[in-house]
Parts: sequence; C-alpha cells; structure tokens
Amino acid sequence: MLLIGNGRLLTRDKEGTYFENGAVVCDGGLILETGDYCTMKAKYKNADFLDARGGVIMPGLINAHSHIYSAFARGLSIRGYNPTNFYEVLDGMWWKLDRSLNVLGSRYSAYQTYMDCIRQGVTTLFDHHASYGEIEGSLFALKDAAEALGVRTVLCYEVSDRDGVEKRDAGIRENVDFIRHAQKENTDMVKAMFGLHAAFTLSDATLEKCVEAKPEGIGFHIHVAEGMNDVYDSLQNYGKRTANRLHDMGILGEKTIAGHCIHMSPHEKDILKHTDTMVVNNPQSNMGNAVGCSPVLQMFKKGILLGLGTDAYTNDMLESLKVALCIQRHNACMPNVGFNEVTSMLFEGNREIAKRLFSVPLGALQSGAAADVVVFDYKPYTPFSNENANGHILFGMSGRQCTHTVINGRVLMKDRALICCDEEEVNAKTLEVTSKLWEALT
Repeated sequence: MLLIGNGRLLTRDKEGTYFENGAVVCDGGLILETGDYCTMKAKYKNADFLDARGGVIMPGLINAHSHIYSAFARGLSIRGYNPTNFYEVLDGMWWKLDRSLNVLGSRYSAYQTYMDCIRQGVTTLFDHHASYGEIEGSLFALKDAAEALGVRTVLCYEVSDRDGVEKRDAGIRENVDFIRHAQKENTDMVKAMFGLHAAFTLSDATLEKCVEAKPEGIGFHIHVAEGMNDVYDSLQNYGKRTANRLHDMGILGEKTIAGHCIHMSPHEKDILKHTDTMVVNNPQSNMGNAVGCSPVLQMFKKGILLGLGTDAYTNDMLESLKVALCIQRHNACMPNVGFNEVTSMLFEGNREIAKRLFSVPLGALQSGAAADVVVFDYKPYTPFSNENANGHILFGMSGRQCTHTVINGRVLMKDRALICCDEEEVNAKTLEVTSKLWEALT
C-alpha cells in the first residue's frame, strides 16, 4: 500500500474534489481512497509514504498522439534537407529516418520516449509507430520497453503504400499480430489500435485490406487532413474530401482516433460528429510543420470528442497545453477564447479517449481508478483552488517540475530520479544505436 500526500490534491473526479492538504492511497494498481492528509496518514499508518512536500498532487497526464521513433531525430541534420512544404518535411526527414530504423532502434527510441514521459508526469502514451527499416517485431519492441519501465501505452503500426506492397503488407501483419497479442494478454497496461499513415499514402485497395484484416472491436489511428496535400489527393483522385473518403471506406467510428484534422470542411466536421470519431489536436507540430491551425473551437461547438497530443514535438503535455491556447487565440484574433477548450482537451478529452480503450478509469484520482499519480513542485503565490487550478497549470507549471511519478501503483520516479531503470546504462546503449543510425542518414 502506498500513500502519496502532504500536498494540494486535485482529484479531477466528477465532483471536482479538492484538498488543500490531501493524500491519495494506492492499493496495488488501483486507488483505494483520497482525503485529508492527516486523516489518511492516521488511517493508513503502515502504508509506504511518498512526501509531496507541499506540491501539487494530480492524476497522471495522458498523451493521445505521438511518434516514439521521432526521439532519434533530436539534433539530427540531414544534408540537403531544406523543406518548403509538408510533403518535403515527411519525405526529407521522417520517412528517411524510419526507413533506417530497425527493431533495436525502435526499442531504444521507446526507452528514451517513455523515460522522458515519466520525467514529465505523462503516465499514458498513445503511439503511432513507423520503422520501415524493420517492421516485424517493432511493436513488440515498444511494448517490451513500456513493460520494463512500467508505462501505460497504446500502440499501432503506421501502414502506408509509400514503400510498396511488400512493406504495406508487413505493416498490416504487424498491426494484426500485435492486436491479437494485446487482446490475449488483456491487461490495462498495453492496448492496441490499427495504425494508418494518412489518406494520401493509402489507396482504396489498401484501406479495404486493412478494414478486412482488422480484428473485431479495434479502432484505427490515422492522420487526417494534416496538410493540404491530403485534401488535394482525395479530391483529385477520389472526387471527395478526406473525411468523406475515410467514412465511405469504413475507417471512422467511436474507436478510431483521427489525428490533426486541420483542413476540414463543415460537412467533414459533421461526419466526425456523426461517427463519434475521436480527434486529437497537436498544436506545436502543426505550427512547426506550417500546416495550419486545427479548427478546435468549431469542433467543440459540434460536440466532437477532442483530445490533446504532441505528435512527438515534445513529451511535455503542459507545454503542448500552453501552445494550444496561444495558437487558437492567435488564429481567432481573439484574446478571450480557447481556455476552456484546451484545458478540456487535456484533462477531460484525453480521459474520455482512454476510457474507450482501457477498462480501468484513467485521468482521475478516485476509488477504483488507476493508481497513476504525479506530483509537481509548484508553490503558488496567489490563491489556489480547484476553480482556478487550470490557470495555475497553464501559466505557472511545466512538465519538468514533476518530482514524483507513480504508474499502476509503482513509483517510477522519486525526487526527480528515475528508479525504474539504470538511466546511464540506457543512455549509453542508445547513443551506440543512434550513432550508427546517423552515419547512415547523414
């Protein structure tokens, strides 16, 4: 039994329960009880104690869309790479990288990404993987890293036609094999989806093959209308817009995540709502790739389920939250919009997205929920309460202020030190892998 207390406790339960000095009690992988610190301390005298030291105790954060393999691009400079549009970004950087990535590289990129998540209070990661250098076994390598470190994760492989039929079929097999494995294991630590790159790299024949191959009860994870090339391809080659095409092919639905959704017509937004498709916004990546601003405010008005991701631009969800607010206000030319929407995406939308995959409740500290708890070193100098906590988080907190990370009742980081692995050993091995990879790329 573990008691995490002596801090401001944001439970984010349905009642919005808040304790000025609270504690959360974990029993195994679940939360047993929350309450006043002194009361909980007296009630559970024999529990192991994790001292928040006056910080903010809150549910672990969820990243609803990322790319683990992108970790190996940090600091990378490819000769001749000078993109002027989104396709050149993909072809000149990301596709070159993933074509050189083998299973060993996938494993260590996963170690580094999951370790960074732990450091920044992210306890659940939805990943969208690509490693066209070696496809078979790549999702299992990511899983092995997640299990070794103790991180909760959702995995899929990015099927695409871009490297030919043989690799396309290998991607489909990797999705199916991993989905069947996850379904057989049936744990709340590892879940699977069926990954698709983007409509402009997927023929109708490939989409039909994926729909036919997908096991029952599983949704797709796909990029949708991230760049205008996706829109042009659908219109020119299929006579319809991206969401219309995906709907007609049976890709959308309540189990499917549509990443980005930037260039969407009003009718396409209606399709997303009608099919109850989940949408994940990735503001920093969208700005960095110069592809535009997702119509988040309009989609909220439609009642579409919206979550927040990073697209691997960062692993800091609080950083992504800040940028999400800024780009929505900048795009609307209004300084009074977006606050409720972006905080809802992170703290409510991501929780609802996770609910569609996990049987244990995530994103709230309440009896029976997952024991995913993080502590941030934040000492407010203005009044702090449940009513204004999101304002404090937006303007006063960052992922690097995380001091303790607990996932499934297991302490993975204590006082900013990872205790779930030998960090120096992992870093040394990763450097060996990336040095060889970079030689091939540069």
